[in-house]
Amino acid sequence: MQMVSCEIRDQMANASWIRKMFEKGLELKKRFGVENVYDFSLGNPDIPPPARAREALHSLAERAVQPFGMGYCPNAGLPEFREALAAYLSRQQEAPVQASHVLVTCGAAGALTAFFRAVLEPGDEVLCPAPYFVEYGFYCGHFGGVLKPVPALPPHFQPDIAAMEAAVTDKTRVILVNSPNNPAGCIYSRTTLERLAALVDRVNAKRERPLYLVSDEPYRFLAYDGAEVPPVLPLSPFTLVLGSFSKNLSMAGERIGYIVANPAMPDVAVLMNAVTMTNRTLGFVNAPVLGQRLAMALLNEGVDISVYNRRRQAMAKVLTDAGITFAMPKGAFYFFPQAPGGDDQVFVQALLVQNVLAVPGAGFGFPGYFRLSFSVDEKVIVKSGEGFKAAVAAMGKRH
Repeated sequence: MQMVSCEIRDQMANASWIRKMFEKGLELKKRFGVENVYDFSLGNPDIPPPARAREALHSLAERAVQPFGMGYCPNAGLPEFREALAAYLSRQQEAPVQASHVLVTCGAAGALTAFFRAVLEPGDEVLCPAPYFVEYGFYCGHFGGVLKPVPALPPHFQPDIAAMEAAVTDKTRVILVNSPNNPAGCIYSRTTLERLAALVDRVNAKRERPLYLVSDEPYRFLAYDGAEVPPVLPLSPFTLVLGSFSKNLSMAGERIGYIVANPAMPDVAVLMNAVTMTNRTLGFVNAPVLGQRLAMALLNEGVDISVYNRRRQAMAKVLTDAGITFAMPKGAFYFFPQAPGGDDQVFVQALLVQNVLAVPGAGFGFPGYFRLSFSVDEKVIVKSGEGFKAAVAAMGKRH
């Protein structure tokens, strides 16, 4: 019996490599013990939320504010949170953002899904640099969109602007970028983003249906060694930014994100009203109210990023000692090294033999590399070193 649609059946068959490796990790931990498995498969923030989170939660419990204490709130989010978020984003994005330009969503994923529902027609293309976050294709595919990846330029994975321009067609509706990048750990330079914005403006000068430049920024807070994460909104009227509080506040399970549109965009109110409607009709209705209040209370707080930086240094030493080639990540909490022997899936299997879990680059649209998440305890990273060396040695014996 055909229980599900053909499209979803195909998606299930090609399900996320991240989840596959995570499930394999659960199996290995049962067999060998948690302390003997080195799981770098999942980008799940494990650093405690800011210290003020406990105080904020107690305060929320005592106040039990009404209206919207535990009930529905406006689909676009709590009005006071949208006001506060608009002021916060005005500073971050160097643009005069008002509350009307901001929609609070169920995570950045909810923001992107609602946006795609609002703007995509069947057959429209979403252009993005590869490597890219694995779920992008599913998010746009739900509404008939087609993800069209364009390989970036290793080892630092800046987008290939000439190749992206050549890939633009009459069906291209969105250029989607993710910086700091998951999985590459790179940060797109100001020059790169300016060139992408100029491309968008050139295309839109000849169009009735605009091409949007959308920046997915859940890792904006996590930049190392003084690296700049340039604001995108000032670069073109047709820009939008997505973000969330999943990583910077370690609140992934609360599902609080947002989408903000450039105030200078023509008919920006029409677009924001449309995304607010799709946010409701997709079944999100509104982002969790308690999560919104918690995020508002912690809006200018953040986790201790020095912990991630120490882990980054530890992971770099492990890879260097194993003879694995990589570019040092400038942001996020991922490494994207070259796979010894060139076949990422074969090398990931060699790591599995050593109880080390990684994700092949093929899952991110960029074979020949593999992803490691260093959102794990530093002791786990250090203890994994011998496993990486053994996996590299095993690859050497194959040739």
